[in-house]
Amino acid sequence: MTKFTDLGLNQSVLRAVEESGYETMTPIQKQAIPAVMEGKDLIAIAQTGTGKTAAFSLPLIQKLLTGEGKRAPKGARALILAPTRELAIQISENIQAYAKYLHLKSTLIYGGAGAKPQIKAMIAGVDILIATPGRLLDLMNQRHVNLGKVEYLVLDEADRMLDMGFIRDIQKIIAQLPTTRQTLLFSATMPKSVEKLANSILTHPVRIEVAPAATTAEKVAQHVLMVPKGRKRELLAHVLKDENLSRVLIFTRTKHGANKVSRQLEQLGISSDAIHGNKSQNARQKALNSFRSGETRALVATDVAARGIDVDGVTHVINFEIPNEPESYVHRIGRTARAGAAGSSLSFCDHEERAYLKDIEKSIRQPVPVLTDHPFHAEGIAGAPAGEESKPAMTGRRSRGARNGRRASAPGTSSNQNTPRRAGAGAPANSQRSGAGKSRSRNRRPQRTAA
Repeated sequence: MTKFTDLGLNQSVLRAVEESGYETMTPIQKQAIPAVMEGKDLIAIAQTGTGKTAAFSLPLIQKLLTGEGKRAPKGARALILAPTRELAIQISENIQAYAKYLHLKSTLIYGGAGAKPQIKAMIAGVDILIATPGRLLDLMNQRHVNLGKVEYLVLDEADRMLDMGFIRDIQKIIAQLPTTRQTLLFSATMPKSVEKLANSILTHPVRIEVAPAATTAEKVAQHVLMVPKGRKRELLAHVLKDENLSRVLIFTRTKHGANKVSRQLEQLGISSDAIHGNKSQNARQKALNSFRSGETRALVATDVAARGIDVDGVTHVINFEIPNEPESYVHRIGRTARAGAAGSSLSFCDHEERAYLKDIEKSIRQPVPVLTDHPFHAEGIAGAPAGEESKPAMTGRRSRGARNGRRASAPGTSSNQNTPRRAGAGAPANSQRSGAGKSRSRNRRPQRTAA
């Protein structure tokens, strides 16, 4: 099976899928959707940007339509948990799009927004509840939400949901669910310690691994730039002189650092904004919308944005600070090169971050090439990889075919990502579609990322 019409989905669901421009399934969708529809518990591991949201939401909608369960006051038939507000909102938007011709009712519960509308939405009960754990627990404790009738549980970004930051909340929530239910776990990474916890809440799960855990997207051209810690801001200003870095997501480890970098960029005349946990939800959404529209060229973020931020056309991800968790690196650079498009990541590494870089290379099972063609290259940084240095320019230019070409794909994919020209003198070796592919693609529908 390669097409959504092969799955036996409700005609109204297929109509919504078709109107969204989706034709063929991605590998994770091809394997996961039949397993979910057969009622099996599931651990699904796939790279970011491959359509994981559609892989669970489409079969979930189908099962709710054909099942015998009914809405209960303050209850939900299906519960989808996500670690961040942004990811919860994205999931909700996708489900609303797929179910727009149906009578299924869904709602969203997350912190940083008023609780009263969320409480009101739950009075009569819903079919699908999408939530972040903290606010959901609050409303459960206040008896505004009752999860005793949940038939389906989905943990998106399951590795994050089951780590030490969320596990206690998750355990409290799961304790209120029926023991007889279908449980689905989706993630791009799955550390062994987390997988042991995952298996404790699943029943004879099917494991689907489209790519090995912690595998980075093939079309991300990854580079590391060795630089003294005190010169990172100068390097950032130098890199952003290249106009081909037209929509850039910049990551820092701290909220204070994100604000500081954003202020520096504004002083340089580069439109930017910061997004992190101290920002109100309205401020975070405003920053994201401005970034999506192109009004803001650079968005500076902590790892709150590494999961669930689905913005078309992110040309580059810059790790201003190397993450201290290898899994965060995978999720960060997964914000570019989504759904088969090309993109680039640049990681600024100082002496103190060498150990983090080594952990990342071990986790992703490949070295990250060192880019030396910049004025702040630090030859003296201890442990700089030998024999891996390269001198490509920061970016490649976008080809006319990449700007105009469109292709039909699946929920969870995007076609308006800029694709660099073929690798040449001074350009990273990003992949390029063939001329034949470009000529065929002009009349096809554009695709958008659903997950």
